[in-house]
Amino acid sequence: MKTAIKLALIYFAMQIIGVFVVGPLARGYAYIEYGSVERAGELAAAPTLLAGIIFMSIYLWKQGYLTNDKRLYSFVSASYLFWSAIMGLSMIYLVDYLMSHLSFLPDWYKNTFDILQSGWLGIVCVAILGPILEELLFRGAITKVLLKKYNPLTAILVSGLIFGIFHVNPAQVVGAILIGFVLAWIYYRTHSLIPCILIHIMNNSLSVYLSLKFPDVDSCSELIGENSYLIGLIVAVVLLLLSWRMMNTYKLSNTTTEI
Repeated sequence: MKTAIKLALIYFAMQIIGVFVVGPLARGYAYIEYGSVERAGELAAAPTLLAGIIFMSIYLWKQGYLTNDKRLYSFVSASYLFWSAIMGLSMIYLVDYLMSHLSFLPDWYKNTFDILQSGWLGIVCVAILGPILEELLFRGAITKVLLKKYNPLTAILVSGLIFGIFHVNPAQVVGAILIGFVLAWIYYRTHSLIPCILIHIMNNSLSVYLSLKFPDVDSCSELIGENSYLIGLIVAVVLLLLSWRMMNTYKLSNTTTEI
């Protein structure tokens, strides 16, 4: 448990280091280029986030978390990957439904995400690089450590809680915890990060797309209507249960093929 919490705190520290090391350089360059303090702050957001991602990746690599277990990058069977994607999409829809009833939770990072999504580098960091790093950290390192010390159920629950709490932002915590449970379970079943990364990228990419395409929409119900939304909810529950059942038919040893 201590190691898991320590790793999450180190990620926080790496982000802070990124703010202090890269932030001033990026702001300085942007100010010289555009002559605006506000514009400089906006342009510095993505490089700062990228720096935190790079620093944490280097730390995990140096500590052996990314190199000591070949199963992390194991190929997952196409059928298992398919059902993983179905499970991920179902969870994304169900979390959207849940969060539509928790709209009172404040979104502390809304302005930050708006700034990040205003440029291609920020979009790449949020939609692709961030999910990859978080899977390396939260599943490849933290969940792996927890599975060595606790029974699978405890490890999955603790991993999901750490993943959710790490997000800090009240508007994200609940959904992140639930998605974290699913990702930790899939990692336990496969010991591979491939399906976890796929789901995480799907989640973040869809979020970025919807926020850019429909900036004033807070829930899918506003896009497709309440009746269709409720039908979609039933479909999502059925698909979630079906994907869970199908994924459970695979033996743990047969879900991946080592590189």
